[in-house]
Formats: sequence, structure tokens, C-alpha cells
Amino acid sequence: MHFWQSLFLCEGEQLFEVTRFCEELGFEGALISDHLVHPESQNSTYLYSADGKPPSFTEDTAWPESWSLSAALAAQNPTLRFCTNVYILPLRHPLEVAKATSSVAYFCGGRLLLGAGAGWMKEEFDVLGVDWESRGRRYDECIEVLRKLYTGEYVEHHGEFFDFPRLMMNPVPAAPVPILIGGISKPALRRAAKLGDGWIGPGQTLDAALETLAELGRLRAEFGTLNRSFETIVPLYGEKITIDDLRRLEDAGATGTVSLPFAFALGAKTSLAEKRAYLENYAENVMAKLVV
Repeated sequence: MHFWQSLFLCEGEQLFEVTRFCEELGFEGALISDHLVHPESQNSTYLYSADGKPPSFTEDTAWPESWSLSAALAAQNPTLRFCTNVYILPLRHPLEVAKATSSVAYFCGGRLLLGAGAGWMKEEFDVLGVDWESRGRRYDECIEVLRKLYTGEYVEHHGEFFDFPRLMMNPVPAAPVPILIGGISKPALRRAAKLGDGWIGPGQTLDAALETLAELGRLRAEFGTLNRSFETIVPLYGEKITIDDLRRLEDAGATGTVSLPFAFALGAKTSLAEKRAYLENYAENVMAKLVV
């Protein structure tokens, strides 16, 4: 079992020190969240809260651009891996995403993962003029384009949303950037099983996570993808998550889990000293008690 630290809602000025703490304490990597803008008027429904409102983030919340932040943090921390949780893939053009992710992964020795989601905030799509209703098909085609470009060979594409003649991208990393599919909806799980190099969760109870992993196994069998390498990063929430719970999660196929965002575990606007103490406690009382 590998351990990741979520950077969701972490104060921007603390990100470099926090990730340095994570590397010192033996974390596998850090998870980076993504949004493009803060719409002043926002009526979209957030999928993972009871009231449909996004948790805790306001106009003061920092949303650094994912790939420049990943590059900067990877340069400082030579062993940590970095994964977006999650990057709104159908909002962007895959040629630009391929260029950014290929470059970062090339220079950091392949320590980058693309955790991708369909998006929930329609306003971000509207401001870029990207059709909201077709984002699922666009998402699938983005994955197809990325996979072609990650080969580093001359490729062409003629699809519903993207069309380009034979071209190549350089540099590319030694291995393609893994694409982990985010979300727990039926389309998300089917996409993960059929197209993904893995799955990354939004946070579930243990019982719900076990059910999700079982469903992913069933779907992978249906699509004939069980022989493909498949990484699963599974955040849990609950007041009393035990070491036995994490062992059950690992036995069910999870390759990684996530230490809660600091804003959830400690509250908003905590100091670096408080964050370090939290990470040290997690390393001592969770990570050290499970065999990696």
C-alpha cells in the first residue's frame, strides 16, 4: 500500500514546505487539485456533497495550474510522485495536455500521473466555449489522442472533436503518462475499466470503497482488461479508520490510499507546524504499521 497526501485546499504559500515534509516522511506522492477559474456566479451541482455545494473552497482558495506546479514540486522533491485529483480533461485540448504532461514527465523521470475527470462545473466549460453535454465523448477522445501522442511516433487523428495530420511530439517520457480515471458514477467506472491505467477515488467510506473496487474488477473482466497494469488510489473518510480497514482495502486491490486534506483533518488556515505534526502522526501511526 502506498500513501499519498492530498494538497486540496492547502494554502499556496505552504505547498513547497508541505511536499518537502511528505518526501522526508516517506509518502509516495502528492495529489494536486484542478480548477480553471472562480466564476462569480456558480449554479452547478457538486457531485460529492449532500447539499450539492463544493466543500470549503472560496474565492480565496488557490488553484495553481496543475502542470507548472507539478514541475516545480517535482524539481524540489526527487522521489515524490505527483497526480492530479482530478484534472478536468474534456475542458482542454488534448494536444496541449499531451505537451505539458509529456514535458513534465520527461524531466521528472516519469513521476507524473494524470488523474482525469469529466468535470462538474458547467461554468468553466461555458467560459471556454466547450460544449458541456458532449463532454463524455470528448473525454474518451482526449484519452485516445493522448495515448497516440505519448508514443513519440508520427501519428494522425480524425475524430468527432479533434482532427490533425501526421505529427509527433518531442520530448516524451520513457513510458506513457498513466491516466487514472476519477469519479464513482457508472460512466466513470466503466471508463476506468475500459480505458484507464487506473482509478482514483473522490473519498468514500470503507464499505463503499470495497464495493467500488469489486465493481471495477467485474467491469475489467467484462472489458478484458484484467491483464493490464491498473493503479488504484482510494481515499477513505470516516472518524475511525483503522489499520485493519486499510488492510481490507489493500486486500481488495487498492494500491494506494490518501491522507486527508489538511482543511478536513485540522481545519482551515493551519500553520506549517500543525501540518508537519499531522503528517508525522500519520507516518508513525498509519504508514509505519502497514507493510509497503
